[in-house]
Amino acid sequence: MLAFGQKSSVNRRRIIIRVVIASFFILFCFGILIYRLWDLQVASYQGLSERAERNRLSLVPISPRRGDIVDRNGVVLARSYRDYTIEIVPAQIKDVNALIEQLREIIPISDLEVRRFKRRLAGAHRFGSVIVRHNITDEEAALFAAHSYRFSGVSLKARWVREYPQGESAAHLIGYIGRISDKDKEYLEKEGLEGEYRGTDVIGKKGIEASYERQLHGKPGWEEVEISASGRPVRVLKRTDPIPGDNLRLSIDLGLQKMAEGLFNNPRSPQRGALVAIEPKTGEVLAYVSAPSFDPNLFIDGIDVENWRRLADSEDAPLLDRPISGTFPIGSTYKPFVALAALELGVRSAETRVPDPGYFEFGGQRFRNAGRAVYGPTNMHKAIVVSSDTYFFSLGPLLGVDRLHDFAIQFGFGKQTGVDLPGEKRGILPSKEWKRKAFKDPKKQVWHTGETISVAVGQGYNALTIMQLAQATAVLAANGVYMRPHIVNWLENPITRKAEQVVKSPEYTVPLKPEHLRVIKSAMTAVTRSGTARSVFAGANYVSAGKTGTAQVFSLKGSRYNAAALNKRLHDHALYMGFAPVDNPKIAVALIVENGGWGARVAAPIARKVFDYWLSPTRPITPEYVSPFVDEDAEAESSPDVEVPAETPKNPEDNMSEVIPDILGATSDPPHRDNTSSENR
Repeated sequence: MLAFGQKSSVNRRRIIIRVVIASFFILFCFGILIYRLWDLQVASYQGLSERAERNRLSLVPISPRRGDIVDRNGVVLARSYRDYTIEIVPAQIKDVNALIEQLREIIPISDLEVRRFKRRLAGAHRFGSVIVRHNITDEEAALFAAHSYRFSGVSLKARWVREYPQGESAAHLIGYIGRISDKDKEYLEKEGLEGEYRGTDVIGKKGIEASYERQLHGKPGWEEVEISASGRPVRVLKRTDPIPGDNLRLSIDLGLQKMAEGLFNNPRSPQRGALVAIEPKTGEVLAYVSAPSFDPNLFIDGIDVENWRRLADSEDAPLLDRPISGTFPIGSTYKPFVALAALELGVRSAETRVPDPGYFEFGGQRFRNAGRAVYGPTNMHKAIVVSSDTYFFSLGPLLGVDRLHDFAIQFGFGKQTGVDLPGEKRGILPSKEWKRKAFKDPKKQVWHTGETISVAVGQGYNALTIMQLAQATAVLAANGVYMRPHIVNWLENPITRKAEQVVKSPEYTVPLKPEHLRVIKSAMTAVTRSGTARSVFAGANYVSAGKTGTAQVFSLKGSRYNAAALNKRLHDHALYMGFAPVDNPKIAVALIVENGGWGARVAAPIARKVFDYWLSPTRPITPEYVSPFVDEDAEAESSPDVEVPAETPKNPEDNMSEVIPDILGATSDPPHRDNTSSENR
């Protein structure tokens, strides 16, 4: 009995101990729970509530409307319009191909659109939204909305789409937009602009679209959207409207632009070349032609490989922006500036007569006049009017290449003129220093006096742009006042309704003596009255000044030039520069017709029609002109017999990376484009 009592006492103590331990354990657990509740409700309340709010709310970017681009009269050149798209989030889709087939049962999706989608998909973030079809009509949008419950991860969205209603007209100066590439993203991150492009997947790639990207793009807006646990939007709580980009009003006149383009693009005789027209007093670019051209609408959502190869592989190089990226010898159009340099530097007076037997002999070599013409004793006025090569051959050694370089660069030759377009080349305005840097072989680094002879007639190592020639002509017309050439005339803010002028005052003035300017302008006026362009400008109701030019493509080496026996690509380039009216210049023009032949016969008629159009008191809105191109009889109408360098290295400062567009359907690297035949001759 005693033993039983002792055993019960021991069991009771064990039970008590277990109860105490269990109680302490329960209290400990409650203590942890209470501490955790306190931590969640008090200590971490602020942070956790913000995180919960962020999970409940989503910030959705709203892309801004890109600014419009219009010509000087308000004609639309580029605009943005609203478009519906069908977009897919890759992370929410298991079988993309099956999904596309299901979508095709509701709305049509072409094979090209599928290729575009898969190309975008390859470079997209898996949680990002990828367009599978755009230009959705209202009927298609309603049909998809009715079946949207079947397609998880697929949504109907609205976006801004760029359109170029003028097609190929003015394409090189307007440029185009394209998808934001990895290189673009690196640039935006470097500049701290990535936040400005939330919700935007395109950026300016070429032309005005690229150079005025920041002004055109605008600023994105935001929507604070409440979302459900499944991730679907419930309601919009707050909205900040986007700020649209500025509208650009260009100095270009579309009527003049299309008329000039038509002269190059006659279907019966299409020509390659460039033309730039500038208002001398303001620097406004009135026309900017690069022929042949392309349709910028092809690049908006990515160009298909067939169209890309057609453009990139064409020997006519339609993607080359000829006025600023093509470099050429400018031939006799350089002579007025060489003559002005001789006057300003005191090398030769205007009255000095130089014998012209039809050639200039130097170092045992004869440099002959074009067509082997003989002009006899020739002063400066006559030399410009009849385009005596011998007269200017003789000026070369007297001026020297360095002094000629330093004088000509003031007019815009051999440097970037400052025009508001990307990719402008400096070209080559030769000097002794340039040659030392351009050639690696020490023997080729030495400048020879005989090389200045070809340079003095716009040949030799000269490789200049038509923009430079047009700007130099405008500066000459404005008596030395250098107004920066510009395509965009006004920036128009659609919110404030205020406009800002881009260029307001001259950059500098070239110091020129009035009497020297009178000599040059008088001679250039005589060119159109009694000189090489007299037949072209006969009957004009205004007085213009100009200079024809014919640039040699290869060395004749003493033989006669015979166009009929040559490949078209070896024909001389035809050039013209001039301004009108002489007393109060309103337009300055420079142009080239590649391999066109004689400047007076091919290039001058184009300038005449441009002057007629712009100076007409009843300027037509849609003028119709017939192309002036004819087959030339070049037996007697050729460039001077000069030495054309076999090797002309490019200016190293012109080595700029090329923008490759988004090419859809390509399975290999983009095709190589060789524009050397057009860029540097």
